[in-house]
Amino acid sequence: MKRPRILVCNDDGIHGPGLPALIAAMRRIGQVTVSVPDHERSADSHSLTLHKPIRIRKQSEGVYALNGSPADCSRFGVLEILKGKVDLVVSGINHGYNLGEDVIYSGTVAAAMEATLLKVPAIAFSMDPDGKDYRTAGAFAQRLARQVLKKSLPTGVCLNVNFPARAGKAYKPGVPAKLGRRIYGTDVTRRSDPRGQEYYWLAGRHVTGVDEPGTDVGVVAKGLVSVTPLKIDSTDAQMLASLASWPL
Repeated sequence: MKRPRILVCNDDGIHGPGLPALIAAMRRIGQVTVSVPDHERSADSHSLTLHKPIRIRKQSEGVYALNGSPADCSRFGVLEILKGKVDLVVSGINHGYNLGEDVIYSGTVAAAMEATLLKVPAIAFSMDPDGKDYRTAGAFAQRLARQVLKKSLPTGVCLNVNFPARAGKAYKPGVPAKLGRRIYGTDVTRRSDPRGQEYYWLAGRHVTGVDEPGTDVGVVAKGLVSVTPLKIDSTDAQMLASLASWPL
């Protein structure tokens, strides 16, 4: 039987700490090709590079680093490197959660979403920023990848998976969960460089989450793996119906 063709992407770049474990896990079940940024591109969201050339460096057989975004890497990997002959795209394992509103900013999730737009089943994997046991997370990723290859996913849907920190203990079965709430700092920090020119930091303090039952934030707070299906179509059906009564 022909082994499935799997594309591995990420947003932590070619030196991302979770990349080797995900590659190793996927190689146990399929033919693996790697297409990742040449440096960290966290929080790149779903950006595509349209105004400068994409350059690619072959790192080793089947492993490529691009000067593009995570979504670029997914798109280029599917369309150019593999010429559309791909059965699954996996993204990660990201250093840091992608829970709740994080998915709006996440390059890890964007790589999976881009594959979904190209009608390829995709999964994004992320881990607690304090977690280091990517090998154990890779074992879970392998099991879930087998399930997706067997059962596929609905059109326009990818999976977003988050691992709590564990040390050498196998993860229990994942828990289906909806997106929760993440709280970002709203401070904008103004500073001056040695030449007196002002500059700003938009990043606030450490992001926190609201522990609500049934959400991805609540699931990982209990030490379990959250598995969230994400849709490309984010239309609010209720509001769409309400708009019919507006004098537009």
